[in-house]
Amino acid sequence: MSSGPIVAEEGAYATAATAAAATGVASAVQATGPTLLDGLAEALAAVLPPGSHVVVHWRDAVCGEGLSAVEGASHALRANAARCISNPAESVNGGSEIAWDDGQARMVVVATLAKPQPAGVMEAWRGLARRTVEASLAAARAQAQVASLRKSQRLQQALYEIADLAGSGLEMDEMLGRIHEVVGGLMYALNFFIVLYDAATRTIRFLYFADALDPYMAQPDLEISIDELPNSLTVALLHGGLPLQGPSEQLRRALGVKRDLAHGPDSADWLGVPMWRDDRVSGAIVVQSYDRPGMYSDEDRALLEYVAQHIQTALDRKHAQVELERRVYERTLELQQANLVLQAEIVERQRAERLQRALYKITELSVTTGSLERFYAEVHNLVGELLYARNFYIALLTTDGEQIEFPYSVDERDSLRITRKRGTGLTEYVITHGVALLADRARIADLEAAGSVRSHGSHAQSWLGVPLVRDGMVVGAIAVQSYTPDIVFTPRDQELLTFVAHHIGAGLARKRTQEHLKAAHSELEFRVESRTQELAGANRELRAQIGERMRAEQRLTHQARHDALTGLPNRPHLLERLDDAISKARSREGACFGVLFLDLDRFKLINDSIGHAAGDEMLVEVGRRIAAVLGDTGVVARFGGDEFAILADPLDGPDASEALATRILEALGKPLWIGGRELFPSASIGIALWQPRYRLGEELLRDADAAMYRAKAEGRDRSALFDEAMRAHAIRLLDLEADLRRAILGDSFVPHFQPIVRLTDGAIVGHEALLRWNHDLHGPLPPGEFVGVGEDSGLIEQVDWLLYERVIGWLHSHPEGYVSINVSPRHFRSDDFAERLLRMLDDARADPHRLRIEITEVALLDDAPRALRMLNVLRQHGVLALLDDFGTGFSALSYLHRFPIQALKIDRSFVAGLDGETRAESLALVRAILALANTLGIDTIGEGIETVVQRDTLAELGCGYGQGYLLGTPEAQAMRGNVPLDA
Repeated sequence: MSSGPIVAEEGAYATAATAAAATGVASAVQATGPTLLDGLAEALAAVLPPGSHVVVHWRDAVCGEGLSAVEGASHALRANAARCISNPAESVNGGSEIAWDDGQARMVVVATLAKPQPAGVMEAWRGLARRTVEASLAAARAQAQVASLRKSQRLQQALYEIADLAGSGLEMDEMLGRIHEVVGGLMYALNFFIVLYDAATRTIRFLYFADALDPYMAQPDLEISIDELPNSLTVALLHGGLPLQGPSEQLRRALGVKRDLAHGPDSADWLGVPMWRDDRVSGAIVVQSYDRPGMYSDEDRALLEYVAQHIQTALDRKHAQVELERRVYERTLELQQANLVLQAEIVERQRAERLQRALYKITELSVTTGSLERFYAEVHNLVGELLYARNFYIALLTTDGEQIEFPYSVDERDSLRITRKRGTGLTEYVITHGVALLADRARIADLEAAGSVRSHGSHAQSWLGVPLVRDGMVVGAIAVQSYTPDIVFTPRDQELLTFVAHHIGAGLARKRTQEHLKAAHSELEFRVESRTQELAGANRELRAQIGERMRAEQRLTHQARHDALTGLPNRPHLLERLDDAISKARSREGACFGVLFLDLDRFKLINDSIGHAAGDEMLVEVGRRIAAVLGDTGVVARFGGDEFAILADPLDGPDASEALATRILEALGKPLWIGGRELFPSASIGIALWQPRYRLGEELLRDADAAMYRAKAEGRDRSALFDEAMRAHAIRLLDLEADLRRAILGDSFVPHFQPIVRLTDGAIVGHEALLRWNHDLHGPLPPGEFVGVGEDSGLIEQVDWLLYERVIGWLHSHPEGYVSINVSPRHFRSDDFAERLLRMLDDARADPHRLRIEITEVALLDDAPRALRMLNVLRQHGVLALLDDFGTGFSALSYLHRFPIQALKIDRSFVAGLDGETRAESLALVRAILALANTLGIDTIGEGIETVVQRDTLAELGCGYGQGYLLGTPEAQAMRGNVPLDA
């Protein structure tokens, strides 16, 4: 518990104790006074002659008014004492009468003597009487104060106990029972109950009930309508909201409540006080005595009122604790459910990763293993990693299709499977029907009974077989089986084995082809093995890239003023600070501050390779490092993704801003361990310094962003300061966008045709249509000058359709060769692209078989199902697809075999390296690409051929076609004919 509530409660206890003392001293005197003051008269008479009578009368602010008289004192003597006590102005000190004031009390002593006494004796007796009475009153006062303090201490201790019980972990019934014990220590509370009241539902609940005569047991959850209790004093108390005290019969008459035997016998004394919450009656506490009238005093009422509020606080705390526990329990259940979902996702992802590794391994085995027997064994091992495969075999049809041979078989019971004539076994069932078969013992028995199959060898309890397909024909089957009922194959295993079998079939076909090639061309064995190794290396590299992309999960979260991931301020927060800094800078001479816009280099690779969780961890660490460098001199904010913006205020000038950027880059460049990998982050930083021309923070951010892109363009891991040249460039881009819109309206775009040549004889087989813009001022512009603006503004699609219309019109008037057009990934996001292109061909009466579309891997991977659907529609109508810039993206075998790709275009960066310093690396990559294309039956076109060495090398490696400035430059009208091979 914090110190604040404790102090407040102690103050409340002290107030309660003081209030009780104010009303309790008199009662304390009444309890203790007789032991000190009642014997005063006898004590003073004892020193007088026997038979004398003495009366002592006093009126004290603490002890109150009292009288002490010897037995037999006359009424006249008592009246004389009362007369003297009632006349404070009169002081008597003579004879047998004394009346005086000492500032705290009025005291009177009168006596009648049995016989006269000398004056000196009486004088001594009067002095003795004064001292005795004053001392006795002083002692009574002290004793009363001691009793009052003890009572206050008991009250304060009780309140502390109630507060402790309110914060304890006790169950509600036990806590209320303990509170009952505490109240019973302060007053008579044998009959005690607590009731809660809900004004909204007009119901009450007996939270606690203890009574000597009534055996009723409290049911805290039972709600009772107050309409069912019209004659209840408790309900009257709740309606009135004021304490009630006195005999129950008297209270009923005063409140107009009828006598009702259902509410038990009348009480000799009844005390009830309301409980309050937020200025509304929330319940009541009642104590009562059945046989002792006058049991409760005003002090008890005040005490019970105070205790009631503490009990209400205790109930509120207990209710809050129960509610908190309920919410914690519900949240725990939610987290457990989320954890189960996450674990299922992890298991599924691990399963997918194992499957992906197995598929790549199968592809690799098809070109790396030395023999078919070794290939089969390795495939068996890979299948065993995915499902139960202790009993596994591969069955293949012979060339004539009449027999089944088993080139590989591992089995616990049937150690040998010999070639047999094709019959009606389970294996033949799968091969004949061309579909997978998952059967348990009962299903197998049903098939046998129906005459569909006849089992061979030992009977399996669970059998799973899937067909092996090559070139669209079933050539065999793969089967696994279990001889124990404990191991049963599932539809998930069937799906998995079917998927694997597809790759095994392709790999087996490749392997068998290699075996035939080795037998026919043994002298080429070394070259085949070398190329196989290169392809395997390329496949491993491509597998790593695809795995990284598959694991990428991007998460961007924006909150009101702070980023949910890093806890840093977000864009709106930083803009407020920027606007405030601009306002202050305008009123301060020589003020200087700046904005640094930071973007992490290749951050997407982190997400794609080791996952979004690791990326999030890196973003948190990057934010922490930037904040550590910045210190108290500014603000760092995260805008989302891998973008951060920094307000550096104050700054000493441009040099200081660049020095700050350098320190940030150095801090980011330190090694960082994430996801079990050591990373070295880097970033590009753009800097914009405040100038009087800036009016809003958005303007500073815009210029810093532009400078950041300049830093990226210059090589990343550096900073760039925004200057007027950048501003001029930005304005030029705006002007270029306006020119582009006018050019679309004026149809200022023309195609230039670059020939595509067959490398073996130089024959032109087709052209690639390249976009050119006839700008009014700058003349013909290549795509690199304006495509970026078109992509950003969304205008590039309109430009493309203008170009496609020109190209298709050219096709109609030039009946030889094909033309390929470049298709942006944007077009593949449109559902009607294929239909629109085919309709344009139909309207122009052009042959669709002479049109090719060039697409990039991004278009395939962006929305694979949609891309596959469009490509199939186009291919059905004769329009084939070329995969452009192959080798620079994912270059995924698992994607290539799914899509109807007619040719791969080898990127110009690899072709350029064939006669440069990177010749060895380029040769390896080109060989791998050609081997991959050859395996899939896809044509290849080398791009950017500019030298004879490049052309000859591609031809020697087996590349079928090429294009480049050596073979023909882009022209507004395509030229026909051949290109000499010795050009």
